[in-house]
Amino acid sequence: MVNQCLAVAADVLKLPMKPVWLDYDDEADVLYMSFRRPQRATRTIEMDDGILIRKSGKSIVGLTILNAISRQRTKSR
Repeated sequence: MVNQCLAVAADVLKLPMKPVWLDYDDEADVLYMSFRRPQRATRTIEMDDGILIRKSGKSIVGLTILNAISRQRTKSR
């Protein structure tokens, strides 16, 4: 779990927006990343790989990563 968090943190640090809030739903295995609070997204773009991009106008205000932990387990096999 620590290695997975470090991998996510490394990618998050490359984003131009700071701070970032992370919320993880263990039961649903969903990671929510918010680039502002409150997020107030007006549009969601669903990517093919289970990532939802949350936008407000032209700005990305958050990401939702489905199957967050299980996708890491699949990668490491």
